[in-house]
Amino acid sequence: MGIKLNNKEKIKAWKRVRRVARVRARFDGTAARPRLAVERTLKHVRVQVINDEIGKTLVSAGDHEIKSKVENKVALAAEVGKLIAEKALKAGIKTVVFDRRSYRYHGRVKAVADGAREGGLIF
Repeated sequence: MGIKLNNKEKIKAWKRVRRVARVRARFDGTAARPRLAVERTLKHVRVQVINDEIGKTLVSAGDHEIKSKVENKVALAAEVGKLIAEKALKAGIKTVVFDRRSYRYHGRVKAVADGAREGGLIF
């Protein structure tokens, strides 16, 4: 048993898959420059640093790890960016490639990138 999708939902899902593939076709995460992948939902932001050569997540962070009470989602995303930068630098990772997946580069996705840059990561 699976979820039944109507035609509009199938088209929307297929377009999202194509956007992700289009963005990912430009780069791969390597040992020298792992991929910083952002996942955004309506409530949360999660970030992973991934080495695609071995298929392993090196470092991850999410907004559930932030202790401060930030009510603005964009400010919270910037804090997640700083946290991932801190963890990556501790793991010896200085340069990454930014993977925005199917999301536009604005709002919370841009805030994660700016926070990671501010934390010391080089894109």
